[in-house]
Formats: sequence, structure tokens, C-alpha cells
Amino acid sequence: MGSGNRIYAPKLTQYDQWGRRIDELETSEGWRDLKAVSQKEGIPGIFYERRYREHSRSYGFAKMMLMVGDSHEVFCPLSMTDGSARVIELLGSKEMKEKILPRLISRDPTFAFTSGQWMTERPGGSDVSQTETVATPTGSNNAFGPQYTLHGFKWFSSATDSHISVALARTGSIKDGSRGLSLFLVPLRLPLFRNPSDPTPPSTSNNIFVHRLKNKIGTHTLPTAELSLESAEAYLIGGLNQGIKNISPVLNITRLWSAIASVGGLRKCLSIATAYSRVRTINGGTRLLCDAPLHVAQLAGISLVYRALTHLTFGVIRLLGKAECGVANEGELKRLRMLSPTVKAFAAEKACAGMEEAMTTLGGAGYMEENGFGRSIRDSLVEKIWEGTTTVLALDLARAAQGPTTLKSFISVSFSPPTQYQYKRLLLSKWVEEVLSKCPTDLRKQLQEALSILKDALSELGLSLRNPIAPLVPRPALMLTGYIASITLLLEHAIWSRERRNSDHDTDVEVVHRWAAEGGMLAAIEDVRRARRDGDVREKTDTLIAFGATERAKL
Repeated sequence: MGSGNRIYAPKLTQYDQWGRRIDELETSEGWRDLKAVSQKEGIPGIFYERRYREHSRSYGFAKMMLMVGDSHEVFCPLSMTDGSARVIELLGSKEMKEKILPRLISRDPTFAFTSGQWMTERPGGSDVSQTETVATPTGSNNAFGPQYTLHGFKWFSSATDSHISVALARTGSIKDGSRGLSLFLVPLRLPLFRNPSDPTPPSTSNNIFVHRLKNKIGTHTLPTAELSLESAEAYLIGGLNQGIKNISPVLNITRLWSAIASVGGLRKCLSIATAYSRVRTINGGTRLLCDAPLHVAQLAGISLVYRALTHLTFGVIRLLGKAECGVANEGELKRLRMLSPTVKAFAAEKACAGMEEAMTTLGGAGYMEENGFGRSIRDSLVEKIWEGTTTVLALDLARAAQGPTTLKSFISVSFSPPTQYQYKRLLLSKWVEEVLSKCPTDLRKQLQEALSILKDALSELGLSLRNPIAPLVPRPALMLTGYIASITLLLEHAIWSRERRNSDHDTDVEVVHRWAAEGGMLAAIEDVRRARRDGDVREKTDTLIAFGATERAKL
């Protein structure tokens, strides 16, 4: 489905032969088939059928993991479809829930809808406080809710071939910033519902115009466009001027899809690398690469990253499943809040580097376009950007940590008697304590070094995220949070593996040790400590290094 001539980049025809604006978007048969197969397999339907209750998320994402490496980013529109379905399930009107939600989660591709998500605009990018798109009430109520018309320009729409989209638009004053935004459901064509025998409405039937398709570094088969909305019909979702809060389920869900894309891309590249090592001969054809210790050590390092990211990602997926089914406790809900931005950024940063490393294990053959490394790496680079760059997500984590109980769900804090520096004494979080309580004494001794590093990491994270947070702390703190969560989940798995005497339980224990001692956690601790301790000085020197001694630009 995703190979050969069956899948190619989308094409846009803006005018017909008579000069009329038509904005016809042509996508490849392979792209449409990949979406259809995903829908038939229950993506995203599995998450709302909830046949396996809180484990439905884990089951559905596991199916995605098998496909994502060769999915040509088809999961991008499906991720936004999933997020939009959740928003409608939580906030939608009765008519939305009865008519639109079933289509968003349908397994029948001829019946199913896909959805986009339109936030990004030219003035602000991730800073939606500068949103210029204006929503004007029409004074009438559609069956789906209060009807508005939208006027504005959406700079980055990654599901231009969808049936609907959720979009932010301004209903308050520009001075209100993000507090003046509301969330809307926007049909891409009107009428939204029609008989199967009726012709497809024109692309411009809801006054939505495609200015151009984006010329991107990767994700070439994904139709990403710049759109103008010129009195486009839309329906309010949820309360007025609560758009940021109301769209947050979309962001939380799509960030997990992004993490799965990162991990799945790494899995594909690692599989190619390990398979190659089993057939490539060296030393005059007398030895296989898989028997060369130095080469195997390189593969083991990549596999270490893959194992850590897989456990971290599915650990957060498990929390999401419990939250959606109402069985998560307060600590798990707070931990989900902290780890949703963390897992997306951490997986993207680590997986991209791992994929490049896997490519090098094939030598010159790895650099050839035919083997798939090139497309996988180009496509995965976007995971560092969309749904929030690492820096943007780090700031989100910092905001989450300022909640009165959120940080305590991750690290418990108590105050020692006043000292010269008034340091906080950090105790292990309840979550880590629960995992450690199941760890046999002999295993604790075996992992003494790893557990000591984990304690240092928790202590440093608690110190760095106390209010007020130093300006340079959020990004290294996010990476350290990723390390802490991933090693705790690897430890949990190692304990489980040992209890059941799995044949590879010694390997699982060694993975915990290496991830703590060799995987970058020690450097992450030092990065946070440096940002907290030397932040004021580094801010000034950073400016000099980046811009030199020239006068800084001013607004």
C-alpha cells in the first residue's frame, strides 16, 4: 500500500480551465488506502469502543506501533480525529455526539470522518495568544449548536483532506490574548451530510480556500496547507472564551500519537540495522557483523534507547486509558499531566538521534534512499516540532509543576531545618516508592548504582522546579523528567520479569543499570544543576555567544 507508485505527494489545483476557484486536492490511492486500513483495524475506534476498558488505549497503540514505521504519516490526521472525538465526547452538543462522533470513530471507511486541528497562525506559531481569526455569531442556532462565521488565516493545517476540523478563533478582544479564544467545529464542505448518491460538494463550498501546500522537509505524502477562512460556517464547542481549555484533550492525545510515531520510526530503523548485521560479512567474508563486539555494542546502545522510550510511552498511554475510563487516582492524573508533554518531547529528541545512529551501522548503504532510512528520519524530525517544540513543551511542564499538588505526585517534598542555602530535602515519590517496594533486596543491591542515580535525579528535579523556576531550567528539567519516568518504568518491568523468571530477566535488569549509568541520565542531572545554579551568568553569555557583542534587536 505504501510503496511504489501507489503513494505520492498531494497535488493542488486552484483554478479550473475557466478561471474559477476550485481548490481541488488530489491525494494518492496509497494514502487513502492506508487511512482506510487503519480505520478498519479500529484506529481510532478501539479507544471509544473500550472493549478492554482502561487497557483499550494500550491495545490500540500497540496495533499502531506495528504499522507506524511505514504509515507515511497517515496517523497525523487520525491522531487529530482521535483528539476531536474526545473533545466531542466530553463537550459536544447532543447532535454532535449523535451524528459526528460515530463517524469519527467508525471502522467503515465509507462512513468514517477524519478531522483536522487548526491553531497555528502567522503572527504567533505556538503562541496562540496572537490568534487573528475572528468568530462572528450569526444569531442563529444550528442543530450542532450556536452558529458562527470564521474569518482568518490558518498557517499550518495538516489534515487538509479531512471532513471537519476543530479550530480556535477569537470571540473576545485581542487584548484578552488566549483568554479570548473559543473552540469551533468547522465543516470543510457543505452540506456536511449528504446521500451516498449525491455528488461531493465543491472544496470551496464552506468558503475555505487553500492558498498553497507546504513544501516540507519530510512528511511529503501528508497534505499540509495554508488556508483562509472567509465567512466559513462553524459551530461552538463548549463554553465561550474557553478555547484553550477545551482543545487541550486534542493536544494531550496527539502528543502521545507523536511519541508512538517516534518510537515506531526508531523500531523500523533498528530492525533494518540488526537484520543487516546478520547477513553482512566482514574480514574477507569470514565473519558476520553480528559477531563483531564493537558493532554489536553500537546496536545495543540504540536498543537501550528503544526499550526506554517504549516503556515510557506505553506507561503514559496506560495512564491516559485509566483517566478516560475514570479509574485513575489523583496521583495518576497529576502524573499524566506532567508526562504528556514530557513523553512527546523526550521520545522525539532521543528517537531521532537513535535513527541516525542506526543508519550509520549500514555504512554507505545506510545513506541510500532506497532502504527507507532517509524518509523515516525526515518524517520523524517533525515530531520535534508539531504539537509543540521541546522548548514549548518544557514550558508546559514547568506550568504543570507549579500546580499545588502536581509536582508532589512525581516527587514528594519536605523541608529540612533552615540552612545557609535553605535547600529542600527530597523524598522519593509515592510512585517510585511503590515500585521499589516490590523490588527484592538482592535486586536492590544489584541495582545500587542505578537507584542512587535515580535518587539524585529526583532530588535535583525537585530543587529545580520549585517556584520561582529559573529561566534556563525548564528544558533540561523536561529531559530529566523523561529519564526519571523511563527508568522507573524499566525498573517496574525488570521486577516483573524477575518474579516470573523470564528467560531474559537478567537482560532486563542490565537495561535498568545501563540506562541510568550510561544512557545520559548523569549528564541530564548536571544540566539541570548547571541551569539552576549558573542561570544568571549563562543568560548573559548565551546572548554573547549567539549574537556577539552587537546591539540587540528591539521591538
